[in-house]
Amino acid sequence: MPRRLLAALLALVGLGTAEAASAQGSVTCHGHFPNPITDICWDCFFPLSIGGFDLWPGDKPDPSNPSLPVCLCGLRPGLSFGFWEPVRLVDVTTKPFCFPNLGGITINPGMYVGNGHVSSAAQKGGNTEMTAQYQAHYYVYPLFYLLELLADFICFEQASFDLAYMTELDPTWQDDTLAALVYPETVVFDFPLAQVACAADCVAATAALPLDALFWCAGCNGSMYPMTGNIGNNTTMDQSMRLAAERMVYKMHRTALAWGTMGSQGLCGKYLMPIMKKQQYRLQMVNPVAATSGRFACQPPGGSTVVQLTSHTYPVIGEDVGYLVWRKRNCCAF
Repeated sequence: MPRRLLAALLALVGLGTAEAASAQGSVTCHGHFPNPITDICWDCFFPLSIGGFDLWPGDKPDPSNPSLPVCLCGLRPGLSFGFWEPVRLVDVTTKPFCFPNLGGITINPGMYVGNGHVSSAAQKGGNTEMTAQYQAHYYVYPLFYLLELLADFICFEQASFDLAYMTELDPTWQDDTLAALVYPETVVFDFPLAQVACAADCVAATAALPLDALFWCAGCNGSMYPMTGNIGNNTTMDQSMRLAAERMVYKMHRTALAWGTMGSQGLCGKYLMPIMKKQQYRLQMVNPVAATSGRFACQPPGGSTVVQLTSHTYPVIGEDVGYLVWRKRNCCAF
């Protein structure tokens, strides 16, 4: 009798899990695979520099480059190039296992993570508590290499397209306490006094480049900590989704899945960068609406979303977002 009861309970639990997973997977996911021609902000590649000289200027702020035009890697001399390269994609969505940058497909792995949310003051009874919870995915996407543009140019990252990270499988992304155990500095920087300094980072990131010394700040968008998908300061979806994407990139550095490529240290290859330099990155939205032109098409982490000409998210079909990550590269080419 106890065995039959146990079997019945296990069957009910299994049925409930399957129904929950089915309900989770039934939420419609939207998106499209970024068109490598029409959805890319090609102006974000610039400026192109040799040493401290801009060979091809651009209209977007650029961190400083090594001053000398010549460089040396081992015994081989070369020219010191500086440019921006599209290398990664990031999904941000409230729907687990929804992949906007893969055409809006949804997979059902048979496990229940729980849907995220975006709450507003109206939903909270008119008070000021506005929160959000997102999942994120991180792709390897070396666009120049995939398009075979200057395939023999040693400076372009050479790798295949790959889904490198899914937060649905990471319990530390779901729980602030678990994240604080893995990243103990959270206790210091996820604190009101530490956030006061982020106002300066907000101004700097919007006007030009973020302040790398304030590494715990995501400028106008909030704090890099806790390193989870739980956003406690959801002002708009544009802002909170961008913050989730910025935390995703920062998390990749903290777990040694992303490395440094800028400055003199990067001339001869990538180097370990556990604390991300925000000036190394630009984020361009490619889903649901691609930002392909303008001064703020690809902003560094922390830049204000208010300066965008229009909102890039909209109700129902415009709430699954994808970003193209541009990375600053300094390289000694022979």
